[in-house]
Amino acid sequence: MRRREFIAFLGSTALLGPLAARAQQPAMPVIGFLNATTAVDSVYRVSAFRDGLKEAGFIDGHNVAIEFRWAENKLDRLPELVADLVRRHVAVIVGQQVTMRAARAATSTIPIVFVAGGDPIASGVVTSLNRPGGNITGVSFGNAPLQPKRLELLHELVPPPATIAWLRDLNAPNVEIEKQDVEVAARELGRNLLNLNAQSPREIDAAFATIVQSRAGALLIGASPLFNNRRRQLAALAARHGVPAISSIREFVLAGGLMSYGASDTDAYRRAGSHYVASILRGTKPGDLPVEMPSRYELVINVVAAKALDLDIPAKLLAIADEVIE
Repeated sequence: MRRREFIAFLGSTALLGPLAARAQQPAMPVIGFLNATTAVDSVYRVSAFRDGLKEAGFIDGHNVAIEFRWAENKLDRLPELVADLVRRHVAVIVGQQVTMRAARAATSTIPIVFVAGGDPIASGVVTSLNRPGGNITGVSFGNAPLQPKRLELLHELVPPPATIAWLRDLNAPNVEIEKQDVEVAARELGRNLLNLNAQSPREIDAAFATIVQSRAGALLIGASPLFNNRRRQLAALAARHGVPAISSIREFVLAGGLMSYGASDTDAYRRAGSHYVASILRGTKPGDLPVEMPSRYELVINVVAAKALDLDIPAKLLAIADEVIE
């Protein structure tokens, strides 16, 4: 080999070295974020999830990528969306409890992390909290079982004989469990319930028309992804029609609502990122990660909203509130 050709050969192998090394580097893991709602309605959830990943050392666009899929409140789109994530061979799928049926039907191998507002055992998502097994685990902020407590809080706020309207979403994962609990609690408190169903923003408007016509004295908002996402609409309608209302999430109060009682779904999404997804990306099997249930619930009261409703919050409620917004 001539000297000039030999030097050219050495140069070409030097260039191939870094290229080969880059080719051997593992591809950036991709997280599939599947949500039944819209991107606009879930800004705070996405922010909390990214914060959780960052706490664990995973930064979107740096050493991990997130593929978002939004059903935009059209649940029949979920199978198509999760099938797309499966085709892309994502490393893990994260989603609400309402998305789990589609995710579980689509894959038994890709890890699934749920963020649930209800009881994951009662709704059939897992059979055990300590050892969920299979390819699914997650974190619950346990809101549906707390409906009797929220009804009790309304009972303290608006005494009998006023009727309490109860807004339900029949698509919510734990609606049947919620129905049984609320009806038992209402009988024990001696309260009349006005049962209303809503499965769309338009039906929420119609429900409020019925509330006004029936002169209900207060509103119990069911535990539902739809109602969580329409928190601003619900808070505005309750204020416009002078109806004291309680929700499961603090974000309802931040949107101008009167009261909330429950665990934080913001914290649940942060935990889904920092613990569950991070552990799975590092090699832990989802079935070996116990499902976490909330250890703390918060009562949040908006006294500004109370004044607008010309409502005096009992001192007893203010004393036990975890946060009072003034």
